[in-house]
Amino acid sequence: MSIEVISAINLTKKFGDFVAVDHINFTIGAGEVVGYLGPNGSGKTTTIRMLLGLLRPTDGQATVLGFDVVRQPEEIKQRSGYMSQKFALYPDLTVAENLAFYGGVYGIRERAQLDGIVDLVGLRGLEKERVSALSTGWKQRLALGTAIVHRPKLLFLDEPTSGVDPTARRAFWDLIYELVGQGVTALVTTHYMDEAEYCGRVGIMRDGKLLAMDTPSSLKETALPGIAWDVRVESVALLDALAALERCLGMLRTGLAGDHLRAITSADTRVETLGGALEAAGITVATIERVEPTLEDVFLALAAKRG
Repeated sequence: MSIEVISAINLTKKFGDFVAVDHINFTIGAGEVVGYLGPNGSGKTTTIRMLLGLLRPTDGQATVLGFDVVRQPEEIKQRSGYMSQKFALYPDLTVAENLAFYGGVYGIRERAQLDGIVDLVGLRGLEKERVSALSTGWKQRLALGTAIVHRPKLLFLDEPTSGVDPTARRAFWDLIYELVGQGVTALVTTHYMDEAEYCGRVGIMRDGKLLAMDTPSSLKETALPGIAWDVRVESVALLDALAALERCLGMLRTGLAGDHLRAITSADTRVETLGGALEAAGITVATIERVEPTLEDVFLALAAKRG
């Protein structure tokens, strides 16, 4: 059994009458990569700030690396790395100067240690570049470098890939797993549903509540109430097809998904039922295909249960 790195019990944070985080419970073991998934404003950042000891919980309790978040926040901060939503970098300093500054905060001044971080996050050759001249993807790598400059065993990454292109996002996840291979545990918040597929386990947040936490495959098997379908018709008929499917027997949810429709139906629904509903509305069907559900399907299903 892995060592318990994070434990939250009925963890709650209120701001006046507003409940930002509502009695959430979860544990994270050593070496895990756990995604914390949800839209902006769902309570993800507030959860991280409580776990780091930056916000005092209104109710409940939590331990991080064996330390209490209320009584021992400094112990947690010294042993954890935190990459915030907004890059906490100094734009007028160079890459090397930013790393040296953050290293100094943790008492790290040896050039070899800082050079090791440069290599790890792939910034070799950019040490003398001012941060203001870097692209978002390179700033992202530097921000990660400043978060791990003291070689923490636990990383909190708060929407670290927001605003960067898909290629840079994938490269960043490769970096995360390289760190995990060195013994790091990571809690990563994101509102990108596809990114959560990279995680060993996923927690789904909405309106301050933790709706579920499990592996992506288990969530798809247990949280989705039926079958997922991709329905393709002529593009000019998409909205008419949407209306026809919404009236179809066994339909739980349907919506636009790019150039086609995604439908979630009861488990006993057959392809002939969907095709018949569309043909009765005068719509020519190209394909109706049963597909593997996505985490977005799971999220929408869970959110609907508590809507």
